[in-house]
Amino acid sequence: MRPVDPQIAWTPHTVDLDREEFAKRLHEALSVYVTAMDYPRGTEFHRAPMWTEHSTRPGWKAVGAYAGQADTASPLIGIAYGYRGSSDQWWHQQVLHGLRRSGRPHSEISAILDDYFELTELHVHPNGQGHRLGESLLCHLLRDRTERSVLLSTPEVYDEDNRAWRLYRRLGFQDVLRRFRFAGDNRPFAVLGRGLPL
Repeated sequence: MRPVDPQIAWTPHTVDLDREEFAKRLHEALSVYVTAMDYPRGTEFHRAPMWTEHSTRPGWKAVGAYAGQADTASPLIGIAYGYRGSSDQWWHQQVLHGLRRSGRPHSEISAILDDYFELTELHVHPNGQGHRLGESLLCHLLRDRTERSVLLSTPEVYDEDNRAWRLYRRLGFQDVLRRFRFAGDNRPFAVLGRGLPL
């Protein structure tokens, strides 16, 4: 993979990634993820099996963003994927528990969790940020989805002051849960959602 050139004139170029292409680009995608999240190097090795397993789930879809034309010579600069939410998934069970603890009525919880697409990952390399690549990836990923809504979780930040929060708010995502802690993670998260189509 060629390094990502920070001087490139960024023009969003997003494409669907089928399972075969996703597997071939997995190392690149995880490198974008680790760099964008500022995680320690090596995190990608722990995440690879989970991302691979996610790609086998019903309703899975992935899209990638490229610095140039979408071919094997172009560096991957953004990745987004998700799948249809289901009651047998860990994330669903965690959010269900949080909604119950919040005192929401059963009918409201059912309306939130009965038919949704889980936006699992959305990351843009720092050299590509600030050019609406995240928005392009998200819109491409959610195009033609048949679910009633889309849900995601994102770390809480002071005053919602980062690019991820601004993107989600710009696209109409509303609060589902705030300051929620997933099992095994002390960081507070927000769960956000909105109806589909965008």
